[in-house]
Amino acid sequence: MLDIECFSLLNQDLENDIAPILVVATNRGITIIRGTNYRSPHGNPIDFLDRLLIISTQPYKEEEIRKILDIRCQEEDVEMSEDARVLLTKIGVNTSLRYAIHLITSAALACQKRKGKVVEVEDITRFYNLFYDVKRSTQYLMEYQSQYMFKEISAEEAEEGKTTAMVS
Repeated sequence: MLDIECFSLLNQDLENDIAPILVVATNRGITIIRGTNYRSPHGNPIDFLDRLLIISTQPYKEEEIRKILDIRCQEEDVEMSEDARVLLTKIGVNTSLRYAIHLITSAALACQKRKGKVVEVEDITRFYNLFYDVKRSTQYLMEYQSQYMFKEISAEEAEEGKTTAMVS
C-alpha cells in the first residue's frame, strides 16, 4: 500500500533521534515499488529494507491451534467436550483460527439456550452451518451470483443487453 513518497517520509522519521518503532507486515515477493519502475524485495526500497529486521512467519500447526482454542475457552469460561474441541480444532485448521474462535462464543450461547453446561459437537455444528467462513461464503456467492444485482456477465450477455437497449 505504501508508495515511494511514503517510504521517503518513513526513512526521514527513522533517522530522527526519537525514532519510532515501526512494524511492517507484507506478503509481497519481489515486486515493483509503487510510484517507481523499480523492482525490489517486498516492494520496499533497498535503503528502507536495510533498516528492517525481517521475521519469517509460518501458519499455525494443528497442535498450536488446539492450544490457542483451549486458552480462549478458558478465558471465556466455556466448558467444552473433548469431541467438540477436536471438531473446533479441525475447523480452525480448515478455515481460520479467527473463525474457530468466533464459533466458541456462538456455540457457548447455543449451549446456554439449551440449558447445557458443556458445549457439545451439536452446538458447534449448528453455528458452523449457520455462519459461513470465507471459503464457503465465496463458493456460495460464485454459485448464486446470477441472483445478485451486480454480477459478472459474459461478453455475449453484454452484447445482448446492448441490443435490447437499442430496441427499447
